[in-house]
Amino acid sequence: MFPGLPPTRRRLRAVRHQLRRRRRLIAAALAAAAVVSALRTLAPPPPDTVDVLVATRDLPSGTLLDDDDLVVRAFPADLAPAGAASAAAGRVLAAPIGRGEVLTDVRVVGPALAMAQPGETVVPVRLPDAGMATLLRPGDEVDLVATDPGTGTSVVVARDVTVLATPTGAPDGPAGGSGGALVVIGASAEEAIAISSAALAQFLTVSWER
Repeated sequence: MFPGLPPTRRRLRAVRHQLRRRRRLIAAALAAAAVVSALRTLAPPPPDTVDVLVATRDLPSGTLLDDDDLVVRAFPADLAPAGAASAAAGRVLAAPIGRGEVLTDVRVVGPALAMAQPGETVVPVRLPDAGMATLLRPGDEVDLVATDPGTGTSVVVARDVTVLATPTGAPDGPAGGSGGALVVIGASAEEAIAISSAALAQFLTVSWER
């Protein structure tokens, strides 16, 4: 390797050569470690997350929710929808949600349901024909018609009101029976008064276009 040098000096030169090579390798390793450390220091911290409830499958309106229908997922706090529901077991869906969608309070029957239609009043309406209620779906826009049982005359008491929730189980009574079925609608304050007044002495029915 070093011709012309005594064996001792050749060995010494070889040792010095190896030390120089290793110093370069060590220096390169230290430089790489410094770069990695700097990148970690400059990288933004992981975003804050919140736990939300996400549908495990497509769920239709009227579903009585249980633990198998929803799963907890970590969601970026700044992207989580407002009003994300924190509890859902035993609650009833007022509108359908798709698989992977975050459940919010406005999607379930409860006080927050009014938020689904800002500026409107939530009104429960009992339809005397229970079978008619089963034809409705949340989101339908319907006209409410009041019929006087004595004279048989009818009048429209509210137009294009929005159905917010429908019966969750079997109808309270047979079609045309006295039990009827309760639906929830969103209407203006004036319409709510007219609907409530008509419901006291007249039969309410609905008509709509799909």
